[in-house]
Amino acid sequence: MSKRFKPKFNIKKGDLVVIIAGDDKDVSKPRKVLKVLTEENRVVIEGANIVTRHTKPSAQNTTGGLVKKEAPIHISNVKLWDAKEGVATRVRRSREDGKLIRISKKSGATF
Repeated sequence: MSKRFKPKFNIKKGDLVVIIAGDDKDVSKPRKVLKVLTEENRVVIEGANIVTRHTKPSAQNTTGGLVKKEAPIHISNVKLWDAKEGVATRVRRSREDGKLIRISKKSGATF
């Protein structure tokens, strides 16, 4: 991806999303976004794409061993959750009072 322009995503940290593709696909279960990685076009989602890491004992982690944590998934595999309709939705952007707001395509609710 070009470094010239910063990518613009409709998904932000703290949003509720559903996973529409991949091993953790579940379009009826909304999950929370923990982190958005704009440089890699990826998001980290709570309880999705769990990987196991082998860690050595250190000062912070004295026991070491196996650690399970969430790995990032591509941002194209998630959709915003519309709580008003209870389904996944696409988003359009609009400016109100100089602020950019996100509006649901299905119900017209703002995020």
